[in-house]
Amino acid sequence: MDQPDYFVHESSYVDQPCEIGAGTKIWHFSHIMKSCRIGRGCNIGQNVVVSPDVVIGSNVKIQNNVSIYTGCILEDDVFCGPSMVFTNVINPRSHVIRKDEYRTTLVKQGASLGANSTVICGITIGRYAFAGAGAVLTRDVPDYALVVGNPARIQGWMCACGIKLKLEADGEREKGQCAACGARYVKRGSLMSPAQ
Repeated sequence: MDQPDYFVHESSYVDQPCEIGAGTKIWHFSHIMKSCRIGRGCNIGQNVVVSPDVVIGSNVKIQNNVSIYTGCILEDDVFCGPSMVFTNVINPRSHVIRKDEYRTTLVKQGASLGANSTVICGITIGRYAFAGAGAVLTRDVPDYALVVGNPARIQGWMCACGIKLKLEADGEREKGQCAACGARYVKRGSLMSPAQ
């Protein structure tokens, strides 16, 4: 039998069947459950649980003590900070089985979810959005938005490189340029996008 082209620490479990991309590393005391799809070059930290049928893209960084439950889809380049958690049922009860009520949560490319943040199921987190540590995300988050608090609210806008943008009014829109990488952005209403 061929050796896999990914790494799993001897203390971790990977149930079969599942797909794991080349170069991915799964560290101590983690459990990857059946029918997961994990992309290339991911780093899955210590004590992480990935429930059945979860989809994780490539180059995703999942820090220690993260729980990713059935119904979650993480696109490429997502960052999950230490001890953050997803949910998959809105109204859980120990004595009521609600597996047929799991809701889909989509985390789009490049989004960062800070340490101890909580993502309530059924929402979409936009591309390169940034949730601060401890934030409780209860509704959709637009692309590039910086959200903090409980419930999380928009407190600014972030560059794809992770630096907060300073915006200036320009007629019916706002414009900004990243102080670190120089990328330019334009905001119209609540929609932020790279400048063309």
